[in-house]
This record gives sequence, C-alpha cells and structure tokens, in this order.
Amino acid sequence: MEKIPENAEATVVLVGCVKFLVNPAMAFVRLSEAVLLESVLEVPIPVRFLFVLLGPSHSNMDYHEIGRSISTLMSDKVFHEAAYMAAERQDLLNAINEFLDCSMVLPPCEMQGKDLLRSIATFQKDLLRKRREREQRRSIRENDTNVKPDDDNDDNDDGLDPLERSGFLFGGLIHDIRRRYVKYWSDIKDGLNSQCFAAALFIYFAALSPAITFGGLLGEKSQGLMGVSELIVSTSVLGVIFSLLAAQPLLIIGFSGPLLVFEEAFFKFCQSQDIEYLTGRVWIGFWLVLFVLVMVAAEGSFLVRYISPFTQEIFAFLISLIFINETFYKLYKLLRTYPSGGSGSRTANLGPRMQPNTALLSLILMSGTFLIAFFLRKFKNSRFLGGKARRVIGDFGIPISILVMVLIDYAITDTYTQKLNVPSGLSVTSPGKRGWFIHPMGTSSPFPLWMMFASAIPALLVFILIFMETQITTLILSRKERRLKKGSGFHLDLLLIGSLGGVCALFGLPWLTATTVRSVTHVNALTLMSKTAPGERPRIAEVKEQRITGVLIAILVGLSIVMGEMLRQIPLAVLFGIFLYMGVTSLTGIQLFERLLLILMHPKHHPEHPYVVKVCTWRMHLFTCVQLSCIVLLWVVKSSPASLAFPFLLILTVPLRLFILPRFFHERELKAVSHHYIYISFLMLKKIFYIL
Repeated sequence: MEKIPENAEATVVLVGCVKFLVNPAMAFVRLSEAVLLESVLEVPIPVRFLFVLLGPSHSNMDYHEIGRSISTLMSDKVFHEAAYMAAERQDLLNAINEFLDCSMVLPPCEMQGKDLLRSIATFQKDLLRKRREREQRRSIRENDTNVKPDDDNDDNDDGLDPLERSGFLFGGLIHDIRRRYVKYWSDIKDGLNSQCFAAALFIYFAALSPAITFGGLLGEKSQGLMGVSELIVSTSVLGVIFSLLAAQPLLIIGFSGPLLVFEEAFFKFCQSQDIEYLTGRVWIGFWLVLFVLVMVAAEGSFLVRYISPFTQEIFAFLISLIFINETFYKLYKLLRTYPSGGSGSRTANLGPRMQPNTALLSLILMSGTFLIAFFLRKFKNSRFLGGKARRVIGDFGIPISILVMVLIDYAITDTYTQKLNVPSGLSVTSPGKRGWFIHPMGTSSPFPLWMMFASAIPALLVFILIFMETQITTLILSRKERRLKKGSGFHLDLLLIGSLGGVCALFGLPWLTATTVRSVTHVNALTLMSKTAPGERPRIAEVKEQRITGVLIAILVGLSIVMGEMLRQIPLAVLFGIFLYMGVTSLTGIQLFERLLLILMHPKHHPEHPYVVKVCTWRMHLFTCVQLSCIVLLWVVKSSPASLAFPFLLILTVPLRLFILPRFFHERELKAVSHHYIYISFLMLKKIFYIL
C-alpha cells in the first residue's frame, strides 16, 4: 500500500475458460464511482474499471495474454485517461490504435540496457512527436467530470503564473496581493505546531550567527559607523515586517557577503572624496526605492524567466560553498591563534593565557554540533522508536545539538573557548560618531549636490544584488519538487525588500536581502516527509507554509540584546558547526553537486536519473565542468579587488546558457541536465514495448 499513490483507483481484469460457452464473451465496464470490492483485490483500493473475458477451452485465443494486454493498456497514462473519457466502444478502439501507433515491438536481441535505448532513439523521437500532436488535439475537447484531477495541481492556487505579465502598471503586484493574502489566515493556523517552533529555534541561531559575524566585519570596514547593533536591529525589525507582509514568508532576509563587499568599497570611495558615508547611503536608498518602484510597475520580475536552472545551481552551490569555506577558515584562524598541545589556564579578568587546547576543544565542539544535528536529521526517517518520537527528536535536532555542546563546554572549566559577542543594550555601535537618524542633507557639512545624482550608480549595483539574490532564492524555493502549495510573489517581495532598504538608509541600518542558505534550510526544517515502502526514497509530503516562524525568528534576534548574558555562554565553535550543517545540507538536491559526485564514480554505478540516461557520460561531465568553471571564476572575482563585478558576472551566466551553450550541446541534453523528468514505465504487451 505504501507504494501505491493516494487516490488511486483499480482495474480488475478477469479471464478464464468455461464449458458452457461456444464463443468468447467480453465486457469492459466503467463504474460511475469507484467502489471498494471486498475479497477481489489483494489491497483495499476502490475499483473503477472491470474487464471480463470468458470463453471455451478449445478456442485459439490466449486469454492470459489478452488479460496482460488490457493491464498494460490501463497502466498507460494516455490510455487510461481515454478510458475515463470514453463515451462508446469506438472511443476505446481508437485509444488502442493510438497506443499501438506509439509503441514499438522489439524482436529478441542481444542488446540490452543503454545500448538498446540508443539504437531506437531516433524512432522514439518520431513517436513522441506524433503523440504530442494527438494530445494537443485531444486537449481541445473538454474533460469529462469523471477524470480525476492531477495530484500535482494546487487546489488553492488560481492557476495563474506569478511571472505572467498583465500589461498594465503594477499588475503583477496587484495579482500577488490578491492571490497570496486570501491565504493569510491559513498562514497563521499552519504555524501553530511543534515543528514550526523547533524550526524557529534552529533558524534563530542560524540568523543570529551571521548577524554577529557580518556585523563585526561591517564595524571593521566602516570604522564603527555600522556594526553588530545596527545589523541586529535591522534583521529584527525588517524580519518582522517582511514576514507579516511578504508573498513568500518562508524567505529569511539577512545580510550577505556581496553586500559587505559593496559597503567596504563605498566607504573607501567616500573617504577618498571626503563625503559623509552614512549620508551617501541615504541617497543610495532613495534611488534604490525609485529603481524598485520602476521595476515593479513595469512587471520587470518576468526577467526571472531567463534565469535557468544553470544559473540557479551555480548560485546555490556558490552560496553553500561560502558557508562551508567560512566555517573552516574560522577554524583555521583558531588553530593558528591557539596551536594544539600542552595545557593552559584561564585568567580571571584578562581573558585567555597560554591556551593550547582551545583549538582542539573548538574542533570537537564544531564537529559535535554538526554530527549530532546531521545524525538527528537522519534519525527522523529511521526505524528506531515510534514515528512521533522520531519526528519530535528530528525537529528539535539543532537545538539539542547546541544544548549538548554548550553543556560540554561549560563542564570543561580549564580550557578557554571564544564565546558569542553580543552587545549589551540598545545603542549604536559608535555613539560619539552618529545617532539613530541620518539627515539626508548631511550632518557635519552639506552633502554635495552632484553626489545626490551620482548616487544612482552605486544604487543600481545594490539593486542588482538585491534583485538577483531575492529572485534566485525565491526560484529555488518555488521548484516543483519542493511541493509548495501557496505560491510566491516575486513583485511584492521585491517591493518590500527594496522599500525597506530605503528606510534602513535613513536610520543608518544595513540593507538586507533574501538569503539563500538560510531560506533553503528554513524550508527543509518545515518539510514533512511521507512514509515510504522499503527500498523507496522518502518523498516530500507537506511543507508548513506559514508566517509564524519568520516573525518568531526576527523577534528572537531582536531580543538577543536583552538575552546577551545567556548568549555569551555559547561558544563560537558551536555556531561554526551550524554554519557547516547549513552549508552541507543545502547541497542536498542541487543537481550540480550530484553530477560532481558522478565524476568520481564508475559509470556502471551511476543512478538511473534522466541526466544520466538521456545524455552521454562524457558530455554530462563536460557540462558539469562548464558550471564548475563558472563557480571558480565567480569565486576568484569575489575574493579579488574587482569584487564589485561579482553581480555582473553572475548575470552573464544567463546569456551563456541561452546563446553560447546551445552551440556545443543539443537542446535535449541541456534540458536533461537542467530538469528532473518523471519516467512512466509500462508492462509487456506480447513483446517489449518502450513507450515514452
């Protein structure tokens, strides 16, 4: 039963020989409603179709082969849809003829597997074309009410594409509001459960750690004009507003590496031109709001259509790689600062002194946090304990791993470890240099008139960063395999983040954008997997789409200033473990990562994925190497003085996929390695049929 899809209906095929008949008698019956017939099937599935064939034993007819043929026909998606809609006998006969036209009878031969499929590829293409033409003609006819709806259809959605242009100003924004806000009450109800509470605790630490880390770096780059306090306030206030108003509340907004690169470059420019840095950011914020309004009014988010999985995979893989690299880089700095070996002690007021075991304990805390969290994530789908116990333990895996490692650190009193540095009290990082409000005309001197207009150039760069990161992250969350039901709103979310960015600049707060790794991890934490039969991979049954977790996460980040004393007991190494966990788990499901692993695997062990079956192995590896080369180039640019060119290079991967790669790869190959297809297998009808 676990292998049978929900809402499945059965066909009963009965054949046999009887003595009282002279000629064969056959009946094909479709019931108006499916009926559960006891003692007829081995599994309790309602029956919709019955086929009965009886005849004399001396007939030349092979009853069992005909029964197999009918079973094969009913296992074909196109034929059984025709059986649902058939009004008379001739409709069934026509459907059988179409089935045979799209089938291939293969004589016995020695070729097997991939060699057999390659030998008939050309002929299959013609059959597919003919079948598509027939399906297009059939789609003109109205569907009968007896046809079951597809399980993948979203009953709550209006069926409109969120990226479809309406043709009038702000049409996409209005559509986003109408389509998404009608589900607002369900967004509240769906968030009232233990899994959402556990996810909020987990993502809280995942959001707090970058806020503190990036805040410290921002304070260094801006000489204290913005730092940890400003970033925590920005993450908290904007997070609450966005979660309450967004079309896709599962997005986690925060600060990112590319934005840090921009802040550093703009600060140096302001210093060289003797311009007030924070006032310049105010004018950038004004231009940013203008650019966002123009883009949303013109429904410019339709450009997201051209961001193919080629670019999405490169971006997602790069962000995950940044998290993993950041983890080991920080660990490396600890190893350099505190070499392993010997013993040490802790002074009362002066901090660490001669602490050679710090690096070793930090490594243990980081590895322990990652391994416990990763094990409990796998434990959720294991066979130990009961289902509810496994689910609770799995949902609270991250908080459990953090608690265990903090207790271990607390118990080891003779070794120093670096702790989380949280500011105490609500104040700006440098009270003597600035206040909470930034005057647009300048604080100590009038702001140059020419710079008010020239700020449009850096504002365009900020807009590109926010647009790319927000829209790509939304695309990644909106993929069909994640089975989100309530939809997204590209125009509304972009307007919110851009408008809030202008407000942030007035108060000297950092700009925020949708963060890929944290958002993907957030969705993973809210995902429920279905029960599967032995040997089957778990499938996504449901994702808790709601607004509660985003609001809780933002509030907890804001309360971190109040909970400073408690949070200062958490070792930084524990947060490194969370960084590593987020980076590693975010790689799951990225096809590029799966293809990278296949390079190190012998072809005979490759899984039967579409991009393996439909594309030659060496050409698949070549495509993977092209994507890997793009990642290396982006990484080099990001780490060089030309880091401001990072968003432009990322945009160039779009025309690379659209115009250059088709010159070297067939379109069918590009589609195979960019999408997952569902294969439909059919039984044997006398001989082997290969029907696609």
